Amino acid sequence: MTLDLSRVSRTAILVVLLLLVAVGCAGPAASAEQPTAVDACRPPVKGFAVTTDGDGKPLPKATTASATGADPHTLTGPATATLTDHAIHPVASTAQPKLPVDVKSCDGKQVQVKDASRIIAVDLYGTLAEIVFSLGLGDKVVGRDTSTGFPEAAHLPKVTPSAHDLNAEAILSLDPTVVLTDKSIGPPEVIEQLRASGVPVIFFSDARTMDGMPSQIRAVAGALGVPERGEELVKRTSAEITSALALAPSGGLGHQRKALRMTFLYIRGTAGVYLMSGPGSGADAMIKAIGGIDTGTDIGLDKSFVPLTSEALIRAQPEVIIVMTEGLKSVKGVDGLLKLPGLGQTPAGQHRRIIDMNDTELLGFGPRTGRTVAALAKAVYTP
Repeated sequence: MTLDLSRVSRTAILVVLLLLVAVGCAGPAASAEQPTAVDACRPPVKGFAVTTDGDGKPLPKATTASATGADPHTLTGPATATLTDHAIHPVASTAQPKLPVDVKSCDGKQVQVKDASRIIAVDLYGTLAEIVFSLGLGDKVVGRDTSTGFPEAAHLPKVTPSAHDLNAEAILSLDPTVVLTDKSIGPPEVIEQLRASGVPVIFFSDARTMDGMPSQIRAVAGALGVPERGEELVKRTSAEITSALALAPSGGLGHQRKALRMTFLYIRGTAGVYLMSGPGSGADAMIKAIGGIDTGTDIGLDKSFVPLTSEALIRAQPEVIIVMTEGLKSVKGVDGLLKLPGLGQTPAGQHRRIIDMNDTELLGFGPRTGRTVAALAKAVYTP
């Protein structure tokens, strides 16, 4: 038998080429990670930090706070709710961002985040920026909105030079690699301009509730490639809120007293804006958290905010009025607020029970919410 060397040679070369092609195709595909998929609109966790943990599992039954001291129904005079600690404390995790990440934005767009080195996080309450800083990515944030008022962000340039309206030029001048936002801030034309410029823009839920907090934290952490830090932040936030809730009276206040009736008013006197809160405002969740009755929900309001009327105030009969500090200043303080029609015909007005709190902290529902609940409970229930 004679061996055809030329045929063997051709066969060997073909085998080698096929192996090289196989290695070339399989090698990079095997080593390159597929983008992680993240949903920016995760469903809320019902009962978060009140009856369930961040995964929806029941918490140990909390003990009802003892109602020692003065009957809160007899207290008079205004008070300011102040956080004992305004600082942002990043989670201890050092897990590095894993990018790229494919994100399903809350506005239905598919967005890919390839770079989180220059972040801008903007919304009406400063919640998204607070989450980013709490995740330990504050050094990556290059701009802020008016509502991002915690000390660590004070040095950053504002991208909302006019109240809460975003400015496209101000944002683009900072060369962001990703913008985090929600529908609470605008205008929409700015977002379209940013996307047209090639900037990835992700919308998150604009609902501000206790139940929505773990989903919001996880969504932001996932979009920035640090899901492990998100889980750690959810656990810490849950523990702080649960601890703070124990400070607030609940269900009868321990000695058969009725819960206080509370009304949140959104006031901007200089702009002529006077609104009463209802279900879904965020204020209802905060009032419930400190053991009160949200009067807007109680009298049947069907919107989160409605124009304030004397009839609604008189029907609500609040014993406590809660306002944002800047809103109170805009009507020249407590005396100016008490001039609103109908307020003098309520227990809150007659007893001057006006509680104010910093605009950027009261309804943020971010990682510092435990401190917010504690501060508000102290202002409402402590003489």
